[in-house]
Amino acid sequence: MIRYDILCEAEHRFDGWFASSDGFDDQVARQLVQCPVCGSHKVSKALMTPGVPAKGNSKDEPVPALHAPMDTKAQAMAEMVRKLRSHVEENADYVGDKFAESARRIHYGEEEQRGIYGEATIDEARELHEEGVEVLPLPKLPEDGN
Repeated sequence: MIRYDILCEAEHRFDGWFASSDGFDDQVARQLVQCPVCGSHKVSKALMTPGVPAKGNSKDEPVPALHAPMDTKAQAMAEMVRKLRSHVEENADYVGDKFAESARRIHYGEEEQRGIYGEATIDEARELHEEGVEVLPLPKLPEDGN
């Protein structure tokens, strides 16, 4: 999976996960990628900076941070995600870090069909996707340390 920073024509920045660069291009061409703030389908990849790890022998320096209140649309979206997560937690079985194993067993009929949730690495999620196992990441919320 590839994560892209995406910019809409109104310069709203958001991120998205895609199976490949071609997958991103295909979804944009079919207008499946939409700005969560203004709804625009005119989007492009934003300039991204590489994640360079800090030297192991350096002191942790404080990083300047900015906090701004969410606008009403972002607040409404966060509330919808909270309700989605609550619904999943109430109606699915938590399988922890055994998510990929359990999803695969359910997909291949080795376990009963049921909803599950848990944790998976990016590589595990990619492998499940390539096998045709339907999975959906749960979005993180601001209180999750996003």
